[in-house]
Amino acid sequence: MLSRLAGVTLLGTLWILLPGISFGQPAARVDGRSLEKKIQDEIAGKVPVPKVDSGSLAGEMLRGSISSPRSYPGTRNAFQVYVPREYNSARPACVLLKLDGLLPYDAAVLDQLIAAKQMPVTIAVGLSPGTIWRNETEKRALRFDRSYEFDSVNDRFPDFVTEELLAAVEKMRTQDGRAIVLSKDGNDRAAMGASTGGIGSFTLAWRRPDQFTRVYAEIGTFVSMRGGHEYPALIRKMDPKPIRVFLEDGATDAWNPLFGSWFDANLNMDSALTFAGYDEAHAWGEHGHDSKAGRAVLPDVLRWLWRNYPTPIKAGRSQNSTLRELTSEGQEWQEVSSDLKGAQGLAADTGGDVYASDYATGTIYRLGSDGQRSVFHSGIAITAQVFARNNTLYDLVPSEKSVVAIDLRGKAHTVAQGITGRGITGTRDGRLYVTEPGAHSDLPSRIWEINSLGEKKLLDQGLSSASGVVFSPDHALFFAAETNSRWVYSYVVRPDGILTDKQPFDWLHTDDITGTSGAEELAIDKHGNLYVATLLGIQVCDQNGRVRAILPLPGRAGSVRSLCFGGEHFDIVYATDGHRIFKRRLNVAGVPPWADPAAYTSIGPG
Repeated sequence: MLSRLAGVTLLGTLWILLPGISFGQPAARVDGRSLEKKIQDEIAGKVPVPKVDSGSLAGEMLRGSISSPRSYPGTRNAFQVYVPREYNSARPACVLLKLDGLLPYDAAVLDQLIAAKQMPVTIAVGLSPGTIWRNETEKRALRFDRSYEFDSVNDRFPDFVTEELLAAVEKMRTQDGRAIVLSKDGNDRAAMGASTGGIGSFTLAWRRPDQFTRVYAEIGTFVSMRGGHEYPALIRKMDPKPIRVFLEDGATDAWNPLFGSWFDANLNMDSALTFAGYDEAHAWGEHGHDSKAGRAVLPDVLRWLWRNYPTPIKAGRSQNSTLRELTSEGQEWQEVSSDLKGAQGLAADTGGDVYASDYATGTIYRLGSDGQRSVFHSGIAITAQVFARNNTLYDLVPSEKSVVAIDLRGKAHTVAQGITGRGITGTRDGRLYVTEPGAHSDLPSRIWEINSLGEKKLLDQGLSSASGVVFSPDHALFFAAETNSRWVYSYVVRPDGILTDKQPFDWLHTDDITGTSGAEELAIDKHGNLYVATLLGIQVCDQNGRVRAILPLPGRAGSVRSLCFGGEHFDIVYATDGHRIFKRRLNVAGVPPWADPAAYTSIGPG
């Protein structure tokens, strides 16, 4: 076993590795001894583990329950709230959420650490999974929701916790009348749990790093139950998030081998987190699927998670070569607009200024390089737009089944009719390419070419819900996305403009709930990398159709509805989630639709 654990040291019955710490060198000290040695001694039983008296808690334990017809119809979740003695309602408390319920032992550990000022004043919330009962008195269930709630890798559980559970906790009062006031800052929140509760804790932070940044995942089920096995791949590809993670597991952990080796899955998580530059530590023991070791090291794990508080946890620097080529440290997303109701259709003019459509209000805004937003045109609800020849903006107006051109003075005229468009791109010689997804799901999508005279020509049909389109830098390839699948189709462009050799070529990561990528608009850079606006963020595909990097937007989930390159040198990517618009400078320039065809270097078969 040790042969596949490069860089991991055997210590009796426990392996432990902390970032920045190597054995044989001084390590961060906890109570006069290095943390890894202290945890090893505790697990191995070489020194007595200080007893935690859970029979005489200093604080107060409250109990409640919550039902959520929106998130989990028919279920009721019990929860416990531990309010430490030091809590003062005049100041919002930090939060520790523990899945599968809060034990007196957990509360006693908090008493010790808070009293010793080794972690901040923290209110702990224990959440039990929901159940639909056939007969609750006899404990006969119709449906257990534990795996559905905790093992799922989508937004349903994080939304339930952040929008419903914690709101219910804040409605409670202590016996002496103190209100429960919880911090809304993700830097003040931690999550922990074992087994299915372990992956659920990680999902809280992964999906909502603005809400949770500290995770203790004990014997976590990062296996193929509900998609958890995909986490290592996503961690390696995605822009790092500001999360600190401690993993604990045993070498013989495999509660059900049907789903794979749980220990191997935790090793894969550790490898991915390390590769992606996360502040991560782990402890590997000689045990199966049990929590004895995890409970024993809990005090030291919490000390580690809360070390240097309140200094904010920052995202690390990934070793992903594509992310390093595209992004630089200090060049993060910047919000440029935040109050739109249905933002989409981002497009840049020849000067690099970006225009955005607010479909809900029928307004097109111009986002100047000075950061100011002004109304460019109003009274037209468009889904997508593009600048093509003569610096003219071409817009899709689905309600009128038309394509409209608007010059920089705001004067509009109809270019073509009879197309309910979804995606659009153009060329310098005045041709437009428009996708039409079809009036309903059974109607195949079509791709149209519209020449400078407004004449339409059908180029292809048969895609399912076609959306964004773009040419390769040399215009030798044409790409069309499907919003309700995981594919972007690639076509070869003949000299006469005919599209041939159609393939479902670029493979995208999909959203867990919809099962689709949600791909909308496309952009391309000068190296031939494809940028796809998806539910997981901007997925960047290389020339061979593989996702090499994912750039999510800040906040909830990070989904992207529209994107384009802009700025003076077209090296700033603009993106919107429908309400907010962000920009981020990259180390590579994009290719605007109206640019002359240009050759680019092939990366080979790879």
